[in-house]
Amino acid sequence: MAVPGFTFGTFLLVLHFSSVANYPNGEVGKSCHGMVPGHGHTARSDPVHNISVSHMTFRPGDQIEVTLSGLPFKGFLLEARDAEDLNGPPVGSFTLIDSQMSQLLTCEDVQGYAVSHTNPHKKTKINVYWNAPRNAPNHIKFLVTVVEKYKNYWVKIPGPVISQPNAPPFTTPEATVAPLSTLPPVSHLTRSFSASDCGNKKFCIRNPLNCDPEKERACFFLSFTRDDQSVVVEMSGPSKGYLSFAFSHDRWMGDDDAYVCIREDQTVHIQPSHLTGRHHPVMGSRGALEDMAWRLADGVMQCSFRRNIILPGVKNRFDLNTSYYIFLADGTADNGRIYKHSQQPLITYEKHNVADDPKNVGGSRSLFLLKAHGALMFVAWMTTVSIGVLMARFFKSVWSKPFFGQAGWFQVHRTLMLTTTALTCIAFVLPFIYRRGWSWYAGCHPYLGCVVVGLAVLQPLLAAFRPPLYDPRRQMFNWTHWSMGTAARIIAVSAMFLGMDLPGLNLPSPWKTYAMIGFVAWHVGTEIVLEIHAYRLSRKVEVLDDARIQILQSFTVAEAEGHAFKKVVLAVYICGNVTFLIIFLSAISHL
Repeated sequence: MAVPGFTFGTFLLVLHFSSVANYPNGEVGKSCHGMVPGHGHTARSDPVHNISVSHMTFRPGDQIEVTLSGLPFKGFLLEARDAEDLNGPPVGSFTLIDSQMSQLLTCEDVQGYAVSHTNPHKKTKINVYWNAPRNAPNHIKFLVTVVEKYKNYWVKIPGPVISQPNAPPFTTPEATVAPLSTLPPVSHLTRSFSASDCGNKKFCIRNPLNCDPEKERACFFLSFTRDDQSVVVEMSGPSKGYLSFAFSHDRWMGDDDAYVCIREDQTVHIQPSHLTGRHHPVMGSRGALEDMAWRLADGVMQCSFRRNIILPGVKNRFDLNTSYYIFLADGTADNGRIYKHSQQPLITYEKHNVADDPKNVGGSRSLFLLKAHGALMFVAWMTTVSIGVLMARFFKSVWSKPFFGQAGWFQVHRTLMLTTTALTCIAFVLPFIYRRGWSWYAGCHPYLGCVVVGLAVLQPLLAAFRPPLYDPRRQMFNWTHWSMGTAARIIAVSAMFLGMDLPGLNLPSPWKTYAMIGFVAWHVGTEIVLEIHAYRLSRKVEVLDDARIQILQSFTVAEAEGHAFKKVVLAVYICGNVTFLIIFLSAISHL
């Protein structure tokens, strides 16, 4: 599990099998030897594409034009091999004619051994040159795998045999017919799964916790029931594409034993697979699964199968008598091809042995470190910094009395701003600990976060060198301090808007956006109210009677009224601010 940076959710994020058509960009070097897509479907035996060549004879060093043509297709893999040893490595190299349609691949550590597509767009004809090597065999046969769409493909379509001029006549080797593989039978479930035996006979993972798939359509359900030396697996959830689960040694993607139930039209395919880093799962043989069954009803997909606890000799299938983290994910599919998961996968809190005692366990779709990161940032940039700004802007005259050697408002402002810096720095470190490095898949959020942290650290450092009150540089300091603080707040809010949409935090939509907009409007509205009040107060003093004593008396009364109003506004603001904070923290803590 050496690939950091993504949980099982990514196991179905980019979704690139080690296959031909699973790579829309055609980078299928790993498929050079077998030329077989890992789509989990059976290759067709009625090819509708053909290979033609410009010459039927060649000498070492010659260039032969090779053409692939036929009905529209999306992907292909073209190779030349020794006609007398088709299972051997590719022979010679290719030269491109149109680099927009085709590209060279590295096979057997040799660049240009094979040619594939560059994009998934439909095409009807491909032209390339094949370069005959110095040590070319007497006879060369061209082979091509063609993918029309995900479930329709042809493997190793034979092309013409070209020969060297003085070579003995080519004799087609006696064909060895491989027996057709027989897939395990699949039946149709007649009734929904039930959670009634969870904790008694079944090991169950459910989301929401304690939901019942028999009664609740929104219930994601995964159960394991031990039956002698095998385990019966049941999986259910609302999905129009696929459901999947995996056993993992840790919370990271890579070297995981996964199982996918994929909907295709009105059928469900049950497929074991193996996760190898941040790529599509590599589909495996269904021969290790028994008693496969499925059901589609009311937007809910259900599938079940049986597998032995120990599968000696079966590659990439884990023994089930060991504890693992368990992941549960869902997403969309089209023509049997799976795409990015629709929400952050559920991950159990700890490792479990599903073949051991029956249990009822839960999990989370957002891990603790990411929850803590979001919570600390919300506290810092929704509460402490907002109140601190209001203190400095509107409450200097309200709390001007000294407190521990400084004005009261200043002490509150400084404490809140230092708290903001401390919370921001702590929160900033947590994603790096979780991701074990930089996250390259979080968009602009981490970059904005770095800017916010930089400004948050610079502000108190700048304040430490604040000039005295009547120093000529004081005005420049005030403007710089205000500008950096305002920029930090704006960027921080932008980063929070972007961060809320990341799958790691998994806040529910669309209320998260509305709530954040509500908070911004609440803060801006409070500042506007206080600005209007300050303006009206100044105007009120200006129109007072010219008598000096009258002005002073009236100003004192107006100032007292103004202070009382500001205190009421601040109290209401803090109540509303805390309410928004509680909403976000509650959402985070329940994920």
